[in-house]
Amino acid sequence: MNKVKLASSIARVHADANKRLGRDHWDYEGFSLQWGVQEKYEIIRKVGRGKYSEAFEGIDITCNERRCLKILKPIKKKKIKREIKILQNLAGGPNIIRLYDVVRDSQSKTPALIFECIENDDHKTLYPKLRDFDVRYYMFELLKALEYCHSMGVMHRDLKPHNIMIDHQKRKLRLIDWGLAEFYHPGTKYNVRVASRYWKGPELLVDLQDYDYSLDMWSLGAMLAGLIFQKDPFFRGQDNNDQLIKIARVLGTEELYIYLEKYSLKLNEHHRALTETIPRIPWKKFVTQDNQHLISNDALDLLGKLLRYDHQERLTATEAMEHSYFDPVRVRETKKTGGLMETSDSSETEDWSEMLG
Repeated sequence: MNKVKLASSIARVHADANKRLGRDHWDYEGFSLQWGVQEKYEIIRKVGRGKYSEAFEGIDITCNERRCLKILKPIKKKKIKREIKILQNLAGGPNIIRLYDVVRDSQSKTPALIFECIENDDHKTLYPKLRDFDVRYYMFELLKALEYCHSMGVMHRDLKPHNIMIDHQKRKLRLIDWGLAEFYHPGTKYNVRVASRYWKGPELLVDLQDYDYSLDMWSLGAMLAGLIFQKDPFFRGQDNNDQLIKIARVLGTEELYIYLEKYSLKLNEHHRALTETIPRIPWKKFVTQDNQHLISNDALDLLGKLLRYDHQERLTATEAMEHSYFDPVRVRETKKTGGLMETSDSSETEDWSEMLG
């Protein structure tokens, strides 16, 4: 990537969060880890694996409650401390996975994070079944988590379906896997090798390092597109260079060129396909007979305000939550808090279509 001096970029919201919260909040390198007692936990079965960890279902034998154990593969202690510090800072936040304990094996010194257990429905099975109100509801719940972590000075940097746990029967959502999360400080140059390819924001694909919370908003938009158009993932690049090309074949090149010029960025030789003008495809072109039940003018309007090349033009989490797409969800929440609806999370049998008029 050939670059000249970049225009500076500062988050539109919560830019001073970490300054306001103080060094003890964000200084994870100076943070002293307190290890719990490993013998409290027994592993029942393996439930998953990732690049940096393996996940197991287990039990806390002191209270006989189920737990999820995330056993970390060999990684820098600095990264471990960062993830734990962030999780502890976000404890009690809406829809943030709860960290109960941190332990390590006395022999191998392998650390494990102990989390609450969620009866997760696999997204490949669940997402195609979701109705219009379901999509609005879960996106709104996810936005609650994002607004909270952003207000606490944290970028998640790996938002994707695999990191969203949903217990559909209880209508419970949790944002998990904070291993790539980072504290936001204005003017800092961050690593662009974060997030998973299909949900990477354009800023990562053109090596813009002073990105911010708005990276998560692109990933949310990419998830929303996959949900409403029933195309998972919506942008499927073969590699990072092709990922930008796949995005441009939908959003067009006109606004991409404007974005690159604003931040004094140049495309590389692998982006030759983008030197020709590519027109933008209207969102309505992606509507089919199979997905039209999930499409509304509000959904397409919200999508267009999230999937913007220029990260500074994307809606913030708070702005997105105020969008009319979520009016039916807010109506339901108002009725619940007003005592006009049942407050149980188990709402599988309700006809949510009634909420949409």
